Amino acid sequence: MDEASPKAIPRAAMAADLIRQRIANRSLAAGAKLPSIRKLAGMLGFSTSTIVEAYDRLLAEGAITSRPGAGFFVARHVAPFELAAAEPRLDRAIDPFWVSRQSLESGDDEPKPGCGWLPSTWLPEEGMRKALRQASRAPAAGFMAYSSPLGLPALRTLLSRRMAEKGVEAGPDQIMLTESGIQAIDLLCRLLLSPGDTVMVDDPCYFNFQALLRAHRARIVSVPYTPHGPDLELFAKITTENRPRIYLTNSALHNPTGAVLSSVTAHRVLKQAELHDLVIIEDDIFADFEERPAPRLAAFDGLERVIQIGSFSKTLSASARCGYIAAKRDWIDALIDIKIATSFGGGRLSADLTYAVLSDGGYRKHLETLRARLSQARLSTTKSLRKLGIEPWIEPDAGMFLWCRLPDELDAADVARAGLTHNLVLAPGNAFSHAQTATGFMRFNVAQMSDDLVFERLKQAMSQAARQGAGG
Repeated sequence: MDEASPKAIPRAAMAADLIRQRIANRSLAAGAKLPSIRKLAGMLGFSTSTIVEAYDRLLAEGAITSRPGAGFFVARHVAPFELAAAEPRLDRAIDPFWVSRQSLESGDDEPKPGCGWLPSTWLPEEGMRKALRQASRAPAAGFMAYSSPLGLPALRTLLSRRMAEKGVEAGPDQIMLTESGIQAIDLLCRLLLSPGDTVMVDDPCYFNFQALLRAHRARIVSVPYTPHGPDLELFAKITTENRPRIYLTNSALHNPTGAVLSSVTAHRVLKQAELHDLVIIEDDIFADFEERPAPRLAAFDGLERVIQIGSFSKTLSASARCGYIAAKRDWIDALIDIKIATSFGGGRLSADLTYAVLSDGGYRKHLETLRARLSQARLSTTKSLRKLGIEPWIEPDAGMFLWCRLPDELDAADVARAGLTHNLVLAPGNAFSHAQTATGFMRFNVAQMSDDLVFERLKQAMSQAARQGAGG
């Protein structure tokens, strides 16, 4: 085949993109020798002229260099690590970064059914204002000085009591405050992972888990998630074959499915973890949405190989960033050193504000109101979605997410792409699926769907996607 033909050029682009990805994620280091043209052609099943075209493209952009008689090499001046290039590039309508950017940048008055947080009007504004007034009258050290490495003692003591209510025994000295839940995972990755280590996530899972793990050059494997937790048979198979270092998961109100881990599944997961020396990071960020406490891996394990993290950005404030890590004492000691190295002190003001709100009786009343409001929102949203032929995978008992199957074999990415033309930011399923098996699913945030306009726009986006699919 003529290599200038329409079908040949994409193959050259594919080969070049493969090399770019390996350079971006540091699988190919600066100065590393690339396979010969003939060898790479054999590896990929392409013609040698296709590989010549691919290498020419990489030479032109400065990604590689050529040494006569020696071959091709990665350029010595490697471009900065780029997350978007670390994995095969997704359509921007399903790219997790795109979903996050659009949700963060759209105005407060725009409904955002694809985002992962509550409207600001659903948060305890008066409680935060009261806490701010208290902070303004406190000694200057409260809002001018660095925090201690572990963080505000009063807040850690309060967190210890709150965790005990859910069966997790962690003394204040086993809890370290962080700037957020994401920073907590980042610090744990720095402690536990080396580039190339394998990490297991749920499929589907919170998409930023995958992005953060790629930033740490981890190899990701995924296990299908069921209404009761990870698929136990596949969990055992994956841990045996891949020997992951970490399993990163939600136990209570799983994101995006809203599922709750069962006690039976929890015990079997912990048996596999012990058998394969697996560390589990349990993200408990949605704890305060629960009507009834779900089983916690950290409670059954006693924080031996389970680390629990959390934050208050979902129920208190996304602006006053405060999270935590609960782990065994020797790990906390090592994490303190990493925290000092990467961020020095902590956000003392945010910790003070968080403690002031959590220790006030008004916060529990806020949660009662919030849970009731979300319950009503789940019911009304489910009813409205079903009118469009959209069916929830399960009907969660609590929380703000519905994980739903679209009708008529619609591709959620096509619907999300069409939604852009109607000022609607959606969260299609494959943004959450490492295995890319959630083509027909979409996550909806019920708290962001009180306006009938959302459903009108969603209906228009679905019709547009269906027409385009039929025409394609």
